[in-house]
Amino acid sequence: MCSAAISVNRLGACIDDRPHDTYCSLVAEPRSDHGGLQRVTPTRRSYYAALNCALGSLLGFALGAPAAIYLFVDPRTKKRKETFVEVSDLSQLQVGRPRRVSFERTRIDGWRTFQEKAVAWVVRSGDGKVEAYSPQCTHLGCAYHWEEETNTFVCPCHASRFSIDGRVLGGPAARPLDRYVVSVENSKVMIGSRIRKA
Repeated sequence: MCSAAISVNRLGACIDDRPHDTYCSLVAEPRSDHGGLQRVTPTRRSYYAALNCALGSLLGFALGAPAAIYLFVDPRTKKRKETFVEVSDLSQLQVGRPRRVSFERTRIDGWRTFQEKAVAWVVRSGDGKVEAYSPQCTHLGCAYHWEEETNTFVCPCHASRFSIDGRVLGGPAARPLDRYVVSVENSKVMIGSRIRKA
């Protein structure tokens, strides 16, 4: 006897009228008229349905993996070697007189690495120590200059003032000047690619 969901065609065969959702199933639901389990042989249709599911899953993984890496893996966790560029000879720097130098540095922005032109104010102190300041004011990033008459760095935009050692002397700037990593080797002043925030 056919069940309520199964009709009989003209030849007396049972036809299953229930909706089929076998897109991602290898075989239809096993059933038996005698209440037992019945082994059903996979059909070509179910094989192609399973193949489509597998290909779809593989494609989804291929598209999702790079996006997940980009969102959740911090590129800064990778160790980066500091690169230094020679900007001046130590003998060319006068004590207490900042010098503006131009150079090219390697900049890392997220996943990108590129070369760019940069500027720094290099200062030599009496004890032979050398500092290199980033040229942007720490208030809003404006370019500042050295004022010989007052021996201070002055930002003309909002009147922030800094001492020769980078300390804030006045104006709206809330923190000292940022600095490049500096190394002196064989009287050669080398500036690194990193900027240390004050």
